[in-house]
Amino acid sequence: MNFTEINNNGAVEGFCFVKNMEVKKTAKGVPFLDLILTDSSGEIGAKLWDYKEEIHRCVQPNVIVKIRGTISMFNDAPQLRVERVRAVLDSDGVRMEDFIPSADYTGEAMYDELFDEVSKFENAQLKKLVLTVLEQNKQKMLYWPAAFKLHHAIRGGLLYHTLSILRLAQAVASVYPSVEKELLYSGVILHDVAKIQEFDVSDAGVVSGYTVEGTLIGHLVRGAMNIEKIGDELGVDKELLTLVEHMIISHHGEPEFGAAVRPMFLEAEILSQLDLMDARIFEITQAVSEVQPGEFTPRQWALENRKLYNHGLTDVSPKADLL
Repeated sequence: MNFTEINNNGAVEGFCFVKNMEVKKTAKGVPFLDLILTDSSGEIGAKLWDYKEEIHRCVQPNVIVKIRGTISMFNDAPQLRVERVRAVLDSDGVRMEDFIPSADYTGEAMYDELFDEVSKFENAQLKKLVLTVLEQNKQKMLYWPAAFKLHHAIRGGLLYHTLSILRLAQAVASVYPSVEKELLYSGVILHDVAKIQEFDVSDAGVVSGYTVEGTLIGHLVRGAMNIEKIGDELGVDKELLTLVEHMIISHHGEPEFGAAVRPMFLEAEILSQLDLMDARIFEITQAVSEVQPGEFTPRQWALENRKLYNHGLTDVSPKADLL
């Protein structure tokens, strides 16, 4: 944890994100807080023994606070004893992205790149459809994760995943002139938007689980339902709308992975392959970044239970340059 030592008695202070908070009681029935605190360097267990609800209201899950306390070892692990805590002030200049796993780019930069690409569409109906969806969902898209676990389960992960696939799709379209690129780009940008309805997500961009609708319907079917409704309201050609809906419900490729049908035209197939490719690149890079060069990762159940090797020829952990 990136705490600063403030005296010779082991006292430290710093900003941290409250990942988990639970009110418990001592053997004598005195309430205390059992916390898990995180920042960009990791996490630490913490206790606030002198807990008073009226004083410590600022300590809530999914918020950043400033902590002062002392660190000691407990059961062979460091533990922080919280002595003072306060809410973050605007003047502190802290960013949520510095305390929880986040996309390499800002939400605004990623959104703007998608929006600018669609603004250049020549197909007026696709342009109107995609821009409408982007505008309706902008605020949540800026921080929404792409998954509960696994790939892009990070703040801003939904836009990060979408932007990565769009860039891949642009490269594919430059190689294969038979690709109807505006249809492909539309499917790319719209394919996961309904994840906004699939997950319970805090304002910090942390997923706590699936919604009832997300569990019973899922983002593929819900996404197609949303597009049909919006497309009908905008008067989009029915066959064109059906093509976009097919790309959404087929982008998982196989029924066993959640696809309602398999991709049945070129752009739908490209979307499905690029979606899988980007997800696997993220998962492999993340797993390998957690071991030293020359070492293997533990088996990754989401990748056919394979162990992965860090060959050390590239740095797998850096942040990309901001847009």
